[in-house]
Amino acid sequence: MVSKLAALERWVNDAAALTRPATIHWCDGSEAEYQSLIRQMLQTGDLVELNQQTHPGCYLHRSNPADVARVEHLTFVCHSQQQDSGPNNHWMAPAEAHAKIDALFDGCMAGRTMYVIPYCMGPIDSPLARCGVEITDSPYVVANMRIMTRMGAAAQERIEREGHFVKGLHSIGELDPERRFIMHFPEELTIKSYGSGYGGNALLGKKCHALRIASNQARDEGWMAEHMLIVGIENPAGKTHYVAAAFPSACGKTNLAMLIPPEGYRRDGWKVWTIGDDICWMRPGADGRLYAINPEAGFFGVAPGTSTSTNSNALKSISSNTIFTNVAVTADNQPWWEGLPGTPVTDWQGRPYDPANGPAAHPNSRFTVSAKQCPTWSDKAEDAQGVPLSAIMFGGRRPSLLPLVMEARDWTHGVLMGAAMGSETTAAATGAVGVLRRDSMAMKPFCGYHYGDYFAHWLSFDQPAAKLPKVFHVNWFRKGSDGKFLWPGFGDNLRVLEWMIGRVEGALGGLETPIGILPADGELRLDGTKVDPTRIDELLDVDVAAWQEELAAIGTYLDSFEPRLPERLRQEQQRVAAALVGGTERTRRAATAP
Repeated sequence: MVSKLAALERWVNDAAALTRPATIHWCDGSEAEYQSLIRQMLQTGDLVELNQQTHPGCYLHRSNPADVARVEHLTFVCHSQQQDSGPNNHWMAPAEAHAKIDALFDGCMAGRTMYVIPYCMGPIDSPLARCGVEITDSPYVVANMRIMTRMGAAAQERIEREGHFVKGLHSIGELDPERRFIMHFPEELTIKSYGSGYGGNALLGKKCHALRIASNQARDEGWMAEHMLIVGIENPAGKTHYVAAAFPSACGKTNLAMLIPPEGYRRDGWKVWTIGDDICWMRPGADGRLYAINPEAGFFGVAPGTSTSTNSNALKSISSNTIFTNVAVTADNQPWWEGLPGTPVTDWQGRPYDPANGPAAHPNSRFTVSAKQCPTWSDKAEDAQGVPLSAIMFGGRRPSLLPLVMEARDWTHGVLMGAAMGSETTAAATGAVGVLRRDSMAMKPFCGYHYGDYFAHWLSFDQPAAKLPKVFHVNWFRKGSDGKFLWPGFGDNLRVLEWMIGRVEGALGGLETPIGILPADGELRLDGTKVDPTRIDELLDVDVAAWQEELAAIGTYLDSFEPRLPERLRQEQQRVAAALVGGTERTRRAATAP
């Protein structure tokens, strides 16, 4: 018997009987085990050694060209009742789903090693952490799970002590897109994934467990599992405020999580601390505040766009002990992607680089690295109780309408802000301009149950004794009449966070508008920037007529979640719509340097 827990031993034996591996290896998470896996993958060609002088401990994995991203159309959330999965998920009846994917698993590990990976999402001693066991035939998955989770003997000990765990069964199969499914069974705390070796489809602790399954656990147990970064902002007085922030893709989550303050702020003593860049689990503490942990132990980041100018902290993080996936390589065997200096000689598929074949690095190429290697990593990320949140921030990519920053008047208004958030497409990306894709709380691909019930769960935290974080919405991407971005972004985003903290501490009055509280004159600090104060006026413009149209569109969007839409959220949408009626044609306020 390899486990003291009969349920775990039995499940592993059942999986082995189905998949019929040549051998079974129980992972202990040790450095020796990791190095053994690296050597094995170097021998098989699953990994390529990179330049060990410039990038010690770094390796490259090239995935199958047909297996380079999450596959939402093949991802199912299998509640026993279809309506519980909601219109935001693909559904299949559990019995049908098990039969369909088990037929693929039948004998799929013949001649392969089955790896049993006990892991913990969150600090190993945290009461908010939750454990799982992933079974896989991919050593690449094992190596990545060791970086991304607390994996191995300590996790297995906790599982055996608690007696329950999330079950994940994965096989790369034949890497055939026609034989690929990612199935979630929330009521059984089970995940089954077949036919993909790509991160989000194969590292089952990540989106599958930490969001789709955990969101169901959180609803049942009274906490929240969210697609959010967690960042700490330390002011010159030494006080740190923690902010959780949700953004859809391509909106700068990782850059914000590792933000570098502008020179003047650094000189004054401002510091930024990274807790997490992707997932946030929150629960109410005894004092009524929300406390958050990052359930992950590493970063699985998108490489293209990461550079000295955009995110030097990320670049420093991945200079050693990193697994790169689908990046290009230079002549001296260094990892390369668009945005880095140098010239690629080999593209992400291992071919001699030819621009006619497209980008040298795949647009979704990745790096996997321990969070502790980030220069701004905070040891508070290991705090068992989590960090107390002062603010929750939502954001999207909107070239117009949405101001740089606005604060919700209360929690219900904040939930509406999160429900309505989204990004507009561009012609370069989609062939159509201005198509708004709403992505409530940035959870559209990841909420493991009906969005109407999810909104109700958010609203349920508004209790009399609660001391909830203030809620804000930001838009770094608003453009002026000349088509150029009005806000510089990157490090200067700290100026917006400073205003939020001022509001949290009660030091700034703000300006009441029908859509929320905006910075009043002089409340945004602009010294040291090249931002024209009149451009701030544009950034904070509220076009009442356009907002009336927006509120009507939000109402239509909310209709899609009937009959489970909380009436309280509908009433809030109607309240904001009514507040806009009879308003002035436009509200403009300039914020100038104090």
